[in-house]
Amino acid sequence: MLFKNKNLALLHLIVFIWGWSPILGKLISVQAFQLVWFRMGITIIAVTAYLIYAKINLRITRKDFLKLTGVGTIIAFHWFCFYNAIKISNVSITLVAFATGTLFTSIIEPILFKRKIIRYELIFGMVIIGAIAMIFKVETRYAWGIFFGILAAFTSSLFTVMNGLLVRRISSPVITIYELSGGFLALSIYLFFNGNFNCNFFAISNADWLWLSLFSIVGTAFPFIASVNLMKKISPYTITLTVNLETIYGIIIAYFIWQKDEAMTPGFYLGTLIILATIFGNSILKQYLKKQ
Repeated sequence: MLFKNKNLALLHLIVFIWGWSPILGKLISVQAFQLVWFRMGITIIAVTAYLIYAKINLRITRKDFLKLTGVGTIIAFHWFCFYNAIKISNVSITLVAFATGTLFTSIIEPILFKRKIIRYELIFGMVIIGAIAMIFKVETRYAWGIFFGILAAFTSSLFTVMNGLLVRRISSPVITIYELSGGFLALSIYLFFNGNFNCNFFAISNADWLWLSLFSIVGTAFPFIASVNLMKKISPYTITLTVNLETIYGIIIAYFIWQKDEAMTPGFYLGTLIILATIFGNSILKQYLKKQ
């Protein structure tokens, strides 16, 4: 029933690919800023090749250029927060904290889309926050990882909703290239003035180059273009909700690869179970209300 809708099926494929994102983020040994900078740079090359092949017109207004550049800067910061959370904690903590995006989207989407806030969306979001608080209480050693994971969730919700508005007027490949380029430029300026561009910054091992290339082309370019395009057909809240399945995929994969590092306390798994039950409960309720 779930996959009868081809758009929803594509969304789940994208989320499954994203489930490998934190795994690759941990496998790649470079620091978070380096990872994001190289990821964006390689992805831009891949997307540009696609745009040339597809002969897509990139002309946009100055106003849209500034908007897309601004959203791209948010994306760059989001990726830093996400991968920094993984580097300073682990995959499981980061993904569970990232699930708070449901709450943020339930607030941001009605504001930007100019619709009423749906009460049960807010309630489900608050339940998720309560579960996060439970996890924070039993996993205090990962406090900063939880903080950056939640910040990554907020910025993800913000640019997802913004793109939901932009995609109504601009094609997804055009949005992708301008946002990634804008984020890459903003990050480059930041790194330049902070003196990060040195020999060590560009000293990347062959293994990291391989993972970065795979990460950027398969795990970023295709999903990014496809997910932005899906925003024409699926609401930002539904996308954010489905993206939470990345938590399941990521935690399971991470546990099998790094069992010792990813093993958590019973309180963590209880909080995770509450979050996942809330996510699926929301989906079931939406389907029920739709039929009514």
